[in-house]
Amino acid sequence: MLLEVEGLCVNYGHIEAIRDISFNVPEGSVTTLIGANGAGKTTTLKTLSGIRKVRAGSVKFDGKDITHAAPYDRVKLGISQSPEGRRCFVGMTVRENLDMGAFVRNDRKSKAYQEDIDRVLALFPRLAERINQSAGTMSGGEQQMLAIGRALMARPRLILLDEPSMGLAPKLIAQIFSIIKEINEQGTTVLLVEQNAAQALKAADDAHILETGEIVRSGKGSELAGDDSVKAAYLGGDI
Repeated sequence: MLLEVEGLCVNYGHIEAIRDISFNVPEGSVTTLIGANGAGKTTTLKTLSGIRKVRAGSVKFDGKDITHAAPYDRVKLGISQSPEGRRCFVGMTVRENLDMGAFVRNDRKSKAYQEDIDRVLALFPRLAERINQSAGTMSGGEQQMLAIGRALMARPRLILLDEPSMGLAPKLIAQIFSIIKEINEQGTTVLLVEQNAAQALKAADDAHILETGEIVRSGKGSELAGDDSVKAAYLGGDI
């Protein structure tokens, strides 16, 4: 098991944001967390990245306890995140943003590094066209591509994707999910937080539903997508 989360509890001050959640992410899978705004999805990813402190419980990555590991060390171990809201460095070019994603690497003049740049540009041809353009001048969809590409530059074994479809047009959403599938097929395990539950469940091998900081349902993505109660609560009655 690549990622093991056991009894995780996280607070914001005196408020319990995450209460005793447990789930696993198998290596090679796409696993998704879905739920309404405020359910605790983003907090979970921030905690897995080391940005939020754990009050109780444990996080293991490839068998190693990383519950209290620093964010930098988690990236070095192979966990990388594309954050909610993209968070591109707007004053930097596309190429400079990609370089920032590789800050833990010391092989920037190597053939392997250029191969990783080429891989990202092959996944996102639009970025190749904008390689010397300032990120702040690009569209929301282009910035989302850049955020994912930047995360890939750390060569993660596990990529955390936080709301990759937020604010995008339907055509772009379909494109982003197609690329997520391709990233996974290339060997990167994916943990996806997504408010677009229909798309997320279609993409996921395993899925967990969060409500007010607790996991209330778990199962295969296809099973939850076909469940009438899930459809009614999260999919507008249809999928």
